[in-house]
Amino acid sequence: MSLYFSSLAGGMLIGAGAVMLLLLNGKIAGISGIVGRLARGIGLSTNLAFILGLILGPLVYFYLFDDWPDIHIATGWPLIIVAGLLVGFGSRMGSGCTSGHGVVGLARLSPRSIAAVATFLTTGVIAVTVLRGFAL
Repeated sequence: MSLYFSSLAGGMLIGAGAVMLLLLNGKIAGISGIVGRLARGIGLSTNLAFILGLILGPLVYFYLFDDWPDIHIATGWPLIIVAGLLVGFGSRMGSGCTSGHGVVGLARLSPRSIAAVATFLTTGVIAVTVLRGFAL
């Protein structure tokens, strides 16, 4: 099996899910928006199904490949928590998250999404450069 098969399959599933949600429900597949609507009780069945799909994904992977997805996090919980809070703040400030802007917004050539993704990527490069002490 190719080294990149699981990544390719995952990307195709994300794209298919985003297209289906947009075509069938007219909703953007942005996780922050889906979780926000679910928390407010809007579109319970669709939003809950989408979130359950995200949660069940690793279980399906385990069933198919008899192994857990390979995940390595090389930092401590304090930085992970701060990063999560900053992502949440940024997704509210940017009217959407990386999945909504990056997956669906770019495909629709949305100017707002193009600006948002450029901002996400630039900020990410700067953050990594600073946190690694400018060692490239």
